[in-house]
Amino acid sequence: MIQPTAYKVMTAAEFAHMQREQAFHGSAVDLADGFIHLSTAEQLSVTVDKHFAGQTNLVVVAIDLSRLGDAVRWEPSRGGDLFPHCHGALPLAAVLAAAPLERRSDGAVKLPG
Repeated sequence: MIQPTAYKVMTAAEFAHMQREQAFHGSAVDLADGFIHLSTAEQLSVTVDKHFAGQTNLVVVAIDLSRLGDAVRWEPSRGGDLFPHCHGALPLAAVLAAAPLERRSDGAVKLPG
């Protein structure tokens, strides 16, 4: 089932820049790959563990995929799982909630909002 909400992990500086510019054009990895990497709630903790281990000052941003229209493509990645990718800028208007990255007692990443 295609989910209506996806999550982007970014640095606090990237999120502050997104707020100023009203859009996020991607991290260095996103720009190199040609799209903005997003994760579902179920994929988020593994994404953080794999790509953001040891980093601090991270923000988890909840994105309303319905506000991205045709820019969202569900494409295979790790283990063939479909991941949401945003092909274009991520507008601030699509942000549902954002919070500093925290873990629950079971180790999973806490969702914002």
